[in-house]
Amino acid sequence: MGRRILHVDMDAFFASVEQARKPELRGRPVVVGGLPGQRGVVSAASYEARRYGLHSAMPLSVAYRLCPQAVFLPGDFSAYRTYSRRLMEMFRDLTPLVEPRSLDEAYLDLTGCEALHGPVLKLARDLKDRIHAELEITASVGIATNKLVAKIASDFKKPNGLVDVPAGNEASFLAPLPVRALPGVGPATARGLQDLGIIRVADLAATPVSVLRSRFGSLASHLLRMARGIDDSPVEQFGEAKSISRSITFGTDTLDYAFLRAVVGCLVERVGARLRDRGRAARTVHLQVRFADFETITRSATLATPADSDDILFAEALRLLDHSICGKRVRLVGVGVSGLGPLAFQPSLLGQDESGLRLDRCLDAIRARHGSRSVMRGRTLMVGRPGAGGGNDCSGPPVPNKRTLLPAVAEALGQRLGKP
Repeated sequence: MGRRILHVDMDAFFASVEQARKPELRGRPVVVGGLPGQRGVVSAASYEARRYGLHSAMPLSVAYRLCPQAVFLPGDFSAYRTYSRRLMEMFRDLTPLVEPRSLDEAYLDLTGCEALHGPVLKLARDLKDRIHAELEITASVGIATNKLVAKIASDFKKPNGLVDVPAGNEASFLAPLPVRALPGVGPATARGLQDLGIIRVADLAATPVSVLRSRFGSLASHLLRMARGIDDSPVEQFGEAKSISRSITFGTDTLDYAFLRAVVGCLVERVGARLRDRGRAARTVHLQVRFADFETITRSATLATPADSDDILFAEALRLLDHSICGKRVRLVGVGVSGLGPLAFQPSLLGQDESGLRLDRCLDAIRARHGSRSVMRGRTLMVGRPGAGGGNDCSGPPVPNKRTLLPAVAEALGQRLGKP
């Protein structure tokens, strides 16, 4: 029995959710990511806004210049997560084999479901109708025998598209597309292919692997398999993020090293909390720095053993920061981790004392209940201080009333650390 894989991708998800929640925004250009005059980039642009050339990752200042009549919104990620949960529930009503890839997209393996639910094409249409009826947003769906082709098909007729690629037609479907349509083929790879006279996927599929290997090394075989529509990767029911990252764009470019150090500490705490919440540890730490002239550098370091400790992650991120600062004003800083896996705690091997890990988890619990600024380490205190660095506060909402907070913090610390 041939596989039947769906890739479901919501159309301009954040902007569409805002239009569904606020009917007065329907039909109007909507930009999610920040307000006019703020630093930052577009997280999502409605299709009405895209007609003016707006797109994700565009600086907000450019978006406003191109479309000043657009409605600019900071975004409500609590609402987006709620919509995402409802989407995933709809997907799991069809099959337990659902692999979420982000809040607004997932793979569904419907192999063998036709006997129970009917033809897959009809299932896809019914799913799209249900999403629109219950959530008032639209989805684009690709159907194929594998994840690679299904993903490309879902993007083929956006928005509100539905494309079915029958078994055996994978290569012919891909053939006329530009090589940039293949996942993972970015500008640099596309330029390398163009140097070899390869423009379309058909050109790539017809190129001998030896020619590709001379330019792309071990990547050659993967490129050739994609061009021929070959992908045997399974739909993983509990698809897990392979990395976690957080970043902040400053309101004002900064040279203040003490402020940058505090921001790195703040970002590490957010990344570390996500790691611990998932019960994972990271093998690699990444740091991204974007300067005022938009030059961007990325540094990474591999740990001797996987860790989820804020102290260990901060030490590596700070070392990377020290190797990145070059006297230029900084616009953005980001911290991330990858190489995620289970944490097997062995103090003598990891160099993490148990009390430090208990403290991390205690602080996580307090922040989750009382807000991310309710308790702070000394190294992050400068973040959010008036006049500090870039003037941006990456540490979250205001501190709650200290009369109610301090007893709660004391109680939580006592319970977590085993002390009165």
